[in-house]
Amino acid sequence: MKNPVFLAVVFLAMVLSGCAGKMPQTADEFRKALPGSFMGKVETFEANRPFEAVARTFQTMAPKCLDVRIKTTSRTSTSYQVIVAKYHPTVVVTKQRAELHVQEKHESGVVAVYEEPAKGHYLMVVDATPLDKKRTKITLYRPSRGNDAMVKAIKGWAAGDNAGCPDLTQ
Repeated sequence: MKNPVFLAVVFLAMVLSGCAGKMPQTADEFRKALPGSFMGKVETFEANRPFEAVARTFQTMAPKCLDVRIKTTSRTSTSYQVIVAKYHPTVVVTKQRAELHVQEKHESGVVAVYEEPAKGHYLMVVDATPLDKKRTKITLYRPSRGNDAMVKAIKGWAAGDNAGCPDLTQ
């Protein structure tokens, strides 16, 4: 099954199972909860770009590409589902770290069973920290499955590739 929203919902359920029934309300809580979750993944790599360039790219590309509303439809012989999800990117930059938070708010088609932050559950948190003048450490806190297009785009943004905007319907 390749429905990205379905995979996100399954991932969210797995994260919640590791949170003793409390949904992470902040990016810090998400960072702490994800490594112990069933389908969570923490991935680290080095980008051969200055920290300031990575931070600027996140500030430019995240609002342009990830501040979107997506409608997906799935149909099987026994069910029909329409889900509307609004993605909310937030970029926070300090001298020590650039953070990209991606939250997802299901506007219809999914029932929230736990209290969510106002902009929806945390789907992904990406941290960029300077290693030296030319290299930046990137850490992605993310689902181990699904959201491949978003992950590929964010990695490309960090690396300085011309990754463009991801197709979040895939």
